[in-house]
Order: sequence, then structure tokens, then C-alpha cells
Amino acid sequence: MRSPRPISLFLSFSGQGGVERMVLNLAEGLQRLYGPVEIVAVKTRSRYLQNGSHSVPVRSLGVEHTLQSIPRLALYLRKTRPAALLAAKDRANQAAVLARALAKTPTRVVLRLGTTISAAIAHKSRLHKALWTVPIRILYPRADAVVAVSQGVAEDLERLLGRCPHTTVVIPNPVITPQLYAQAREPVEHPWFQLRGSPVLVGMGRLTTQKDFPTMLRALQKVRRAVPCRLVVLGDGPDRSALESLARGLDLAESVSFTGFVANPYPYLRNASVFVLSSIWEGSPNALTEALALGTPVVATDCPSGPREILRGGDVAPLVPMRDPDAMARTILDVLDNPPDTERLRQAATPYTVEHSARRYLDVLLGRPLGQASEGILDSARPQSLP
Repeated sequence: MRSPRPISLFLSFSGQGGVERMVLNLAEGLQRLYGPVEIVAVKTRSRYLQNGSHSVPVRSLGVEHTLQSIPRLALYLRKTRPAALLAAKDRANQAAVLARALAKTPTRVVLRLGTTISAAIAHKSRLHKALWTVPIRILYPRADAVVAVSQGVAEDLERLLGRCPHTTVVIPNPVITPQLYAQAREPVEHPWFQLRGSPVLVGMGRLTTQKDFPTMLRALQKVRRAVPCRLVVLGDGPDRSALESLARGLDLAESVSFTGFVANPYPYLRNASVFVLSSIWEGSPNALTEALALGTPVVATDCPSGPREILRGGDVAPLVPMRDPDAMARTILDVLDNPPDTERLRQAATPYTVEHSARRYLDVLLGRPLGQASEGILDSARPQSLP
């Protein structure tokens, strides 16, 4: 029997962000469900690629910038003729549409939109906004489908395009894997988690403006007036030195630990007293979903877009206004005093399993109605109980 043509996933691995981790999760899920899957990469500088924990082959295009990859991607499409090409990240999305036009092949092209564009560019210059939005208006409608990671992201794209693209579908991120639960059972190396009776808050993400860690630090200062808690921040980024300086200025130097990149953050999330998300925009925050899957209490800003959908309008866990350390501090204290039901938190993460997400991605990639994917052999990744 002739094997099916491969499904290709296209992006640039340039760090250790959530998109890279999500694409590897999805690639593994599609491989088990469909068969031949290949990652076509611009850059391959990612710790997620280098740790060797994935089984999907990676083909480097050998260039440094995504838009420079268009001729080589077009050649790849002509030679390999994949059944579908899924692009992730905006520049990869643009390059995928242009490469197919150059290749003149019938490959189905699907784009993934992972952030709320209007919020991401709200404080940019007029030129910067145009450089981002004009290509989207021109190129995205030429794709066969656009996958938005949340309803808020899809509605934001509709407003940007001035119409409702009939090719846009909402698919939750493939965040929750069986391996997550196994990794979460590993011991936490940080000494603060060994201190009984001293709550530890955890924040996680790239240290950038988007994540608004200054609000989290100011909220911690207020929480510590009532409870002697500490904060562990997982992740690295360009704002690290400024955040460390702010922590010293708030007299929090001994109460905040900036760990940098952590290969396995799940024991930290599992053992956190509260996971805190302080973002001013998102698409669908993976760390929030992972914390829920592990039954960890969470407090999140009601930013565009994602937390409100994940937390079902605040019914699952509390939402707080953006850039409001007073409200965040009050809510953290309330959650510490009244911990939520862990099973309810875990159930909220169910739509974000690799199994659930990969089946829907496969339908879109093959041009089938959602829900028509054939039965596969994916392991179940439904929320589990952890001892």
C-alpha cells in the first residue's frame, strides 16, 4: 500500500518559547495519528530540539531569516509535494503563502495565529503597525485555512481583515501530554519548596513587556504584608536585568528567584501554592493551561485573549484586571486562604490535550470537516490525578 504524502510543519526555532514546544507536541501527535510528518525549520537554535526528546525528523532550510527562506521552501514544496503545510508564527505564515505561489504546487497551506494582534501592536508606531498588518490583510486570505488558538484571537483577526474569513477555525493548543504528568512527579530542586508553611508563587514566561512581570512583583510586595510568601519566576528574556533591579527597589531581592530557562518546569507548577499570570496580551497561554492540568490554583489577568476562555469567564478560577497589583494581591490572598477544588481545575484543561488538538488539526490540514479525523493510536492525555 502506498504511504501517504507527508504533512510538513514550518517555522523558525529561535528560542525556547511556547510556540516551539507546542509545535513539537503537535508534530508528535500528528505523527502517531497520521503517519509521515516532517518539521521544516528556518533556524534550529532551540533547546527543545536539542534535547532529543522528539521523534519527528527536522529538515533545516539553512537560512537565518524566515523571509529569506521563501525560495528554498518553494523548492521543498516542488520536490516533496507534502499533503499539507502548517506554518506557525506570523513571518512563517507569510513565507508559506508566498512559497506556495512561487512553487505553483497544490499543497494545502494552513496558518496558525497564536496571538491577539491588535493588543500586540497597540503601542507600536504607525509604520510598525502597517508593516505587521498589511501583509496579513493581503496574504492570510490566500491560505486554505487559518487556525486561531482562541475565539478571541479569531475575532481579532476578523476585525483586522474587516470581514469574517470563512477559512478561520479555532483549535485549542496541544499543550497537555502524558509526559507532562511524568515530568511533574520529579522532585523540585529549588530549596524554597522544601520550607513548610511558606507559600511559593510561580510565574512563568519570557521576560518581556507582554508578560508584565512588574505588576506581579508589585502584587507580591503587597501580599507579603499579610503572608510571608516568595515568588519563583521561570524563564528568561531581555527584561531580566530590569526586573531584578525592580525587585531590589521593592525590597524583594530575598523573596524573588529568577531561575532563567528551566528544561522541566512542571514540578515547579505542580508544587506552586498559586500560579500567577500577569500578561497584558496573549493568544492562549500554555503555562496557565499546564498549571490547571496539574491541579494548581491560578490567578490570571483578564487580558486579550485566552485566559477568559480557558477559565470560562472566571468560573474556574479568578480573573483580575490588567496592570492592577492591588487587585492581583487581594485575589492571591483569597486563593491562598480558600484553595479551589483541584479536580475542577484539571477538568478545565481537558480541551487542551494533544489528542484532542491533533485530531482537529489533522481535519483542517486534510480539508475535512472538523470531527472527521480517523481513529488513531494516540495515547490519552486527559488530566490525571497526581499524588
